[in-house]
Amino acid sequence: MAQSPNEMRSSAWSVLAIFLRLGLTSFGGPIAHLGYFHHEFVTKRHWLSERSYADLVALCQFLPGPASSQVGIALGMSRAGYRGALAAWAGFTLPSAALLILFALGVSRYADALGPGALHGLKVVAVAVVAQAVWGMAKNLCPDFTRIALMVIAAYGALLEPSAWRQVSVIVIAGLAGVMLCKPGPSDAHDSLPIPISRKSGAIWLTLFFALLFGLPLLAGLTADRSVAMIDAFYRTGSLVFGGGHVVLPLLQAEVVPPGWVSNETFLAGYGAAQAVPGPLFTFAAFLGASMNQAPSGWTGGLLCLLAIFAPSFLLIAGVLPFWERLRHSVRTRAALAGINAAVVGLLLTALYDPVWTNAIFTLEDFGLALAALIALMFWRLPAWLVVIGSGVVGGMMNTTL
Repeated sequence: MAQSPNEMRSSAWSVLAIFLRLGLTSFGGPIAHLGYFHHEFVTKRHWLSERSYADLVALCQFLPGPASSQVGIALGMSRAGYRGALAAWAGFTLPSAALLILFALGVSRYADALGPGALHGLKVVAVAVVAQAVWGMAKNLCPDFTRIALMVIAAYGALLEPSAWRQVSVIVIAGLAGVMLCKPGPSDAHDSLPIPISRKSGAIWLTLFFALLFGLPLLAGLTADRSVAMIDAFYRTGSLVFGGGHVVLPLLQAEVVPPGWVSNETFLAGYGAAQAVPGPLFTFAAFLGASMNQAPSGWTGGLLCLLAIFAPSFLLIAGVLPFWERLRHSVRTRAALAGINAAVVGLLLTALYDPVWTNAIFTLEDFGLALAALIALMFWRLPAWLVVIGSGVVGGMMNTTL
């Protein structure tokens, strides 16, 4: 039975409270976030069935953008409509975004007090975090020769000319290759997820998504407004990142470092700090916006970039969910997804080499610290935030120069 407006508003506040708690405690990256969501909404609260949740996760892994955040937005939307979607996003995202903006302000104002060694330690630990992500994703997404080959080819193609559009080309080609070469298994029966959005509304949201994707670059080219250029860069990144999480690194690096908006040292220090906070890794955009060398920066720049990078997720979830039932049965869709996922691993492997490794590992001491961090993450199973803080402390004690 449909909820009344008052019930929807009440549900939205309930959604906000639940996701705020998750946003304050959900460490461990997107895979861990999906585990927290499963426990909270499937096992504990019974908001949806196992099959509905599995289908929703599959959809969000297919779409560009942060998969765990998109699952959260969809869960809030199914519970309380558009208000619920906004409440879920705000509760899960704003705590880590606020922490990263504060860190950015600290780096810009108190870099000398933090010390170059501590900042370098944050860059070194990023090597371990990305290496762990590459290994885990490769095991799950490249289980056969075909997808391993696609991973290697994608990595080589991305290394030829590192740029945002090169990454997109690799993903598109991998999707086409997946249709021709990958053979997904038969689709299982599944339950429907109740979404209070019509197909007509979904078509409008999708139209807006593509209008912004192609219109913002034109607008940025016609105006010298720095804010428009920032919105364009971060909206485009949020629209074109397949795989979410760490895969955003090379696209964001290509957008903000070459133009001189953010230095590479600041970029990697912030990326390391992003591992130490709960919530989605896409809140790294808030750090970058707050760290801009020219206005808008600080809190204004951080919130502007945060909203720009997450806007595609709202538009895609609202636009695609009404059509998901038909899409789920498409064998070609699942085959393309298999190829895209393999390419995502290749792109992440490229990011591990450049810029992460090439800008962090200069000495044997750096290599030893990165190896120790990787062992702590993969074998000792220490939480990522603790490993990041420890690496910063050790880096400061080593007094490594940038």
